[in-house]
Order: sequence, then structure tokens, then C-alpha cells
Amino acid sequence: MKGLKKCRRSAQDMDPRLIVLSRGPGLYSTKQLVKEAENEGWAVRVVDPMKLTVLIDDEGGRIYHRGWPLECEAVIPRIGHSITRRGVTIVRQFERMGVIVINESDGIANSRDKLVACQLMVEAGVPVPITANVGAWEDTVRAVNQVGGTPCVIKSNEGTHGSGVFLAHTEQQARQLVYQMLERDMHPLVQEYIQESHGQDIRALVVGGKVVAAMRRKAHGSEFRSNFHLGGSVEHVEISDRYIEIACTAARTLGLDLAGVDMLESRSGPLVLEVNSSPGLEGIESVVGEGFVAAEVARLLNRRLEESQRDSEASKSTEMTEAGSEASGIYD
Repeated sequence: MKGLKKCRRSAQDMDPRLIVLSRGPGLYSTKQLVKEAENEGWAVRVVDPMKLTVLIDDEGGRIYHRGWPLECEAVIPRIGHSITRRGVTIVRQFERMGVIVINESDGIANSRDKLVACQLMVEAGVPVPITANVGAWEDTVRAVNQVGGTPCVIKSNEGTHGSGVFLAHTEQQARQLVYQMLERDMHPLVQEYIQESHGQDIRALVVGGKVVAAMRRKAHGSEFRSNFHLGGSVEHVEISDRYIEIACTAARTLGLDLAGVDMLESRSGPLVLEVNSSPGLEGIESVVGEGFVAAEVARLLNRRLEESQRDSEASKSTEMTEAGSEASGIYD
């Protein structure tokens, strides 16, 4: 791991500084992350990533906020879908400055592109629904047949909170949806419909490589999307070792320290539907306790800070030893 960014003050006379990148400081998830990090001894600021300036120079670059250099020991990006490209650029610069980042830029980018995420997960042995990326509406029927026929799911390759996701009951409806998405320069996916999991899924929250909480989400009424933001209900659930293994592998494969892994309960076992790099905490904490997941993230920050400090001290020790050896060699 990279060493901490150098600063004028020593670690002994300051609290470690955390930046939460968020456009919604009043959102439940942002507030809980701030609260629990402060409880763990961090000095926290919430900063809008769209109001940051990146300067690249011979020293690698810096980030400015309202005219002042923005320095910190760690960053938690809460990057919304609409600002993914800009957000990833900002996060990548923090990484190059040696800052601890949860999640890193590649993980965010991997999770936001549903097709790329499927490709990576399948290569790692993570089961996913059969998925086709359609580039021409004339290929829709072939894609529908490949995923098992209708009904099937038509969705945008980019999207969150269930937006841009539809259930097509006929081939004609599937063609119309794909055509409309292509007309809007969207990238449509045709995906296998898992009937036995209609209107419900399991979300596992992975923090630092471990599942810390899980819930079953159920859609409201005739809605087939189970997202909490669409009015779905949630309940705490204990998941099996198989679900835990798949959730952790999915998060690790995409490169995420913090992830909401959504899994369908199919007859053949769990299928990963989506992996969210900025999972909302309100739904899961409503069933496991306020601040529970956010506290796990804060403790992960502490572990990463300790690891970084140990690595920095080890590096300094090695440099001193090498310098001493070179100096003694002068008199050999």
C-alpha cells in the first residue's frame, strides 16, 4: 500500500483527516458515515466532488477546494451515477497522492458498467444471469432467445436504484424497449428473467472482504424491482456460506472495499444481479441497527490507516539501513 501523503503536522498532534465525497451531505448514508468515523477519532469533512479542481504537475498533482489544497489521510467516495466519469477522475487523483480510498477508482468504474462487471465476475467463477449486450435492435429477438425467451429483463448498461430496468413480456415489447434505448444513445442489455425470484432479491453488504449484514428486499405490489428507493420492504436475513462466498468474491473481483451485492435466489443457487459501489445504508441499517454498517466502514478505515503507518515506518527503516550500509562501505 502507498504511504500516507506528507503533511506539515505529525500524526501525533492531529486526528486523521477523512474526506467524504458526496453531493448530498444531508443524505442518511453520508450522515452515518460522518458520525461513525468521528466516533472512531477521524476529523471529517463532506465535500462536493464536482467543486474540486485537479492540478497535474511534475510532483504528480494536487486537488484544490475553493482555492486551497485539499489534504487528508483517507477518502470515502459517494459517487452518484450521473457524475461517475468526473468522480472517478477525482478519486484516481487521490490515489496517486497516496491517500487511503474506499472505494478506489477502478472498482467504481467496474461496478458502474454492468456488462464489464458481468464479464469480470464470470471470469472469476461468480454466477450471473445470462446477459446479452445488444448493439442493433434487429438482434433483439436472437438475444431474447439466448437468455431463455420472454419474459426477459431489458435494462440500461448504466443505471442505479432500478432506473432503466423493464420486464418485457413479449418479443415485440422487448424490441420496442431496445429500440427506444438505442435511440437515446443508451446501451441496452437483455437479461435472463428468474421467475422464482420475481420481486425480491438479497443484498449483502461487504466491508473489507467480509459480509457484515444482509437483507431480503421485496417489491411493493406488482412491481418486480425490489429496490428500497422504489418503496420495497426489507427484512434481515441470515445467508448461507455459499451466498457469503459469492458476495465476497464479487466485491473482490470488481475491486471494492465497500459493496452492496444484489443476488437473486434461483433454483440453481445465487446469481449476482448487480454490485453497487455506493450502496445506500438506510435500508440495511433499518433492519440491523442505525450506524451498524457505517461503523464497520469506520473500523476498516482505522485498519487501513494502521497498515499504511506500518508500511511507512518499515520503508523508513529500510532506507536508513541501506543508507548506513552505503556509508560504512566508504571505509571498507
